[in-house]
This record gives sequence, structure tokens and C-alpha cells, in this order.
Amino acid sequence: MRNTISEALYAAPRLTAALAAALLMVGCQSMGPGTVPRDRTNYADAIAGSWKEQALLNVVRLRYFDTPVLLDVSSVISSYTLQGEVNAQQRVYGSSSSIVKEPIRSLGISGTYTDRPTITYTPVSGKKYSESLLRPIPPQAVLAMIQAGHPADFILSLAVRGINGVFNYSASPARTRPEDEAFRRVINAIRRIQQAEALDVRFEKRGAEDVSLISFHQGISPSVDKDIRFVKETLKIDPDSKELAVTFGSAPRGRGEIALLTRSMWEIMAELSAGVEVPQQDLADGSATAAPAPGTTRREMPIAHIYSSTEPPQDAYIAVRYQDHWFWISNRDLKSKRVFTFLMVFSSIAETGAAPQIPVVTIPAN
Repeated sequence: MRNTISEALYAAPRLTAALAAALLMVGCQSMGPGTVPRDRTNYADAIAGSWKEQALLNVVRLRYFDTPVLLDVSSVISSYTLQGEVNAQQRVYGSSSSIVKEPIRSLGISGTYTDRPTITYTPVSGKKYSESLLRPIPPQAVLAMIQAGHPADFILSLAVRGINGVFNYSASPARTRPEDEAFRRVINAIRRIQQAEALDVRFEKRGAEDVSLISFHQGISPSVDKDIRFVKETLKIDPDSKELAVTFGSAPRGRGEIALLTRSMWEIMAELSAGVEVPQQDLADGSATAAPAPGTTRREMPIAHIYSSTEPPQDAYIAVRYQDHWFWISNRDLKSKRVFTFLMVFSSIAETGAAPQIPVVTIPAN
């Protein structure tokens, strides 16, 4: 019997020491590296998702003549704390009779895990608001997107109102107009020239001015040469010009220049708002603007389709609630999703022509 009691007395400290050592080893391990794969993806997805919701909500607001509101996520600070505690007790009763009482053992383990994220939001107003929404996208940014390999016809149709006086269509309620017949043919020809690697874009510094230059390479094939001649003739460009300066404006200052009349982010969102499926009641009572009547544009539908209903959508790429309705883009509508993806890209470069710094994410771990 003494052996049993002495073994129990000996085992309790060993068990306590082992548990304490295990807890110490866990506590000594750094939480920081292990949180990076999870936090980086989760915070990036959350920020991107909230941006898309904000953008879609502003598109819907424009259809209701409501003011777009911008709120940036400027920083994310997440602090982790991990604490643990182990308690082990054992009481042994002696024998005062022939009945031996078993020793009483107790073991307690407790832990605390705390995650305290601090997110800073910055309202966009004043000069930054006007630059983000009202200032036209720099032509250099449009050319950079084309040079990066994005389809020239898609980029130009989305971000440009006119090229050398040849105008794009508009479905915006405030600026409804059909496209010039030559516009679609010009951007389709530029796309084919781009695919043939016969389109070159170059940026250079001339004194204090940044200059964008574009050139067409002839002699690749008869079909490409035909497209280049058509573009130059339609845009009234000197057929012998080798390199063309690209500027902002509705008309060029000479035959050696291409003038891009680019849209602002407000204009692009207004174009998207034409595709909002507004409830009939809101159209009837005049709380929302009507979409362009069929036949007023050469295209059969707006550049994106935004559905609406009183119930939350089941299969949505992005969805927001405005007043008493849900508005969303279908996850199966690749065309509208593509437009919305480029809306996010153009929003990032609208202010300065280059992507701004992303929100700072700081994650200390204790």
C-alpha cells in the first residue's frame, strides 16, 4: 500500500511538469508566421469584396440620382493574444483502518485566444474625391492597359468617349447617343493590329512633360496594312506618319496626333447604371431615371446587366441592398463580371495614372 501511495505522490509532479513543459513549448512558438497565409488572403478578399459592393452601390445610386459615397480602407491592424494555464493537484489520504482511501487527483487546463482587429476607414472627399471620380482617366493609363495585352477594342469602348472626333455610344441617362458608325470599325481594326503585334506604345520624358507615343508597323501582312490604312484615313492621320503623339481631347491639333477623349470614373459608372434593372414602381413614381429607349443606341444592351429583386440573390457575383431591393450581378454573366473587374482597375489608376499604395496591414502577435 505504501508503494501505491508513494507512486502516486511521485507521478503527480511528473505529470504537472510534463504538461507545464508542453504549454511552455507552445507559448514559445511564434504566432506571426503561421497567421500570414490565412490573414493575407482573408483580408485581401474582404477588402476587395467590400470595394466591389461599394462600387456596385454607387452605380445603383447614380440611377436614382443619389450621390456616390467613397470610403477607403487605409489600414488594418490585427493583434493576437494566446494565453494558457495548467493546474494539477493530488491529495492522498492515509490509512486509519483496514480500508484504504484512493488518492484524489484533479487536473485543470485553461486557455485564451484573442483577436482584436482595428480597421481604419478614410472618407474620400474634396480634391481626392474630384480626382477619383470626376477627372478623366489619363490617356497614358488607357495605352498602358492596351500595351499590357488587354483587348484594345474592349478597353477603348469602356474608357473612351471619342477618338479624333469619332464618338463612342453612350447609354448614360444624361448623355444618351448612338455611336458613330466608324467607331466600332476603328477599334476592331486596332484590336486586329494589336493581335498581329503591329501596334507599339512608348512613353518618354520630354523636359517636364510625359509624352505617350503610338506607332503602327506596316509590312507584316496585307490584311494588317489594310487595317492600318483604314485607321489612319478614318481618324484623319497623316498616312506617312511613323509615330503619333497621344493627347487628351475630342479633336487633334494636327494630323500627327491622336486625341483620346477619355471618360471619368463617374462617367463609366453612369454607363453601368443604364444596365440597372430598376423596379417598375420606382420608374412610375419618378424616383429613378429611365433607361434609354430601344433603338437609341446601336448596341442591343448596356455594357453590364444588374438585376434586382426583393429577395437576396442565390447565385451572385456581387450583391448590395439599396432601399428595399437587392441589386446584383449574376455569377454566370461573364460579360458583366469582366466590365466590373476593369472598373476596379480603372478606379485604381484614375487619380494619378498609376496604382496607389494598398492599405497597410499590421498584425502584431503576443
